[in-house]
Amino acid sequence: MQDSVQGGSAVFRKFVYLVALAREEHFGRAAEACHVSQPTLSNAIRQLEDELRVPIVERGQKFAGFTPEGRKVLDYARRILAERDGLQQELTSLSRGLSGRLRIGAIPTALPAVPQLLARFAGRYPRISSCVTSLSSREIQRDLDAFELDAAVTYLDNEPLGNVRTVPLYSERYFLLAPRAVVPDGATGIAWSRAADLPLCLLTPDMQNRRIADAAFRMAGRAVAPLMETNSMMTLYSLVRSGLGAGVVPGQLLTVVAAHPDLVALPLTDPDLTYAVGLVHADRDPPSPLASALAAVAAEDGLAQRLRALAEETQALWLR
Repeated sequence: MQDSVQGGSAVFRKFVYLVALAREEHFGRAAEACHVSQPTLSNAIRQLEDELRVPIVERGQKFAGFTPEGRKVLDYARRILAERDGLQQELTSLSRGLSGRLRIGAIPTALPAVPQLLARFAGRYPRISSCVTSLSSREIQRDLDAFELDAAVTYLDNEPLGNVRTVPLYSERYFLLAPRAVVPDGATGIAWSRAADLPLCLLTPDMQNRRIADAAFRMAGRAVAPLMETNSMMTLYSLVRSGLGAGVVPGQLLTVVAAHPDLVALPLTDPDLTYAVGLVHADRDPPSPLASALAAVAAEDGLAQRLRALAEETQALWLR
């Protein structure tokens, strides 16, 4: 029996090394992440190849990827390690309450809303630590599939993710953030076609928010070539604040930056667009205990209303 337990532990360890190699794409960095020497990690993967009787890693002077068999082994390794971690969390929760480290991805436009969710979650589960990473929606799909994330906050109805369970949080609306001097006095909104005439600072094309903006300009019969691009919402705000142009921003950004007398945020119209943003986590059984707990908090009465009220209050300030 002891030999079986030790054998199982050895297999888990090899799977950990394999997943680390996939994440780091470098033997040395993978070994460092696992706190072992590079020969130890390399030998463990060779042993795994011998045990399974298939080549796992493409051989060369440096890491060159996985063989087709290796990619299949990697998929199983990720799933097995995730289920092992979930089992440990479930067993621990029976005696001491749920604990662990929650890994959350969030699209940049949704980052201002994440603290509202985590504040409630931390109140329910004080023994769980959280790590929030800013990612594009495509990176979120990749990391959920690879078990690198427990949950994420992203778009639900525009380029929706696959194989996920969802909890709606709020509807994203779009605003032109601009110096007051470049918009008509007393304006309470601006058409996308009119905004296209301004020097624009936009998110980079790999961001879904940018693809939404490009589609809106096309619907308005316009195409735009932005003056500046960034993948950071705060950098976008700083560019506009410095007078370098106007920006297309989500309403949630306005909840975390103070209204400025030299700037105005006008709702973008014609077309009037909204897209649902919410919590997602992998659709698998058994579900991740941490993800399930976060989803339950996200679905609680009052959170969506709080996010909507906060957005409406701050957006009104920006129109003054």
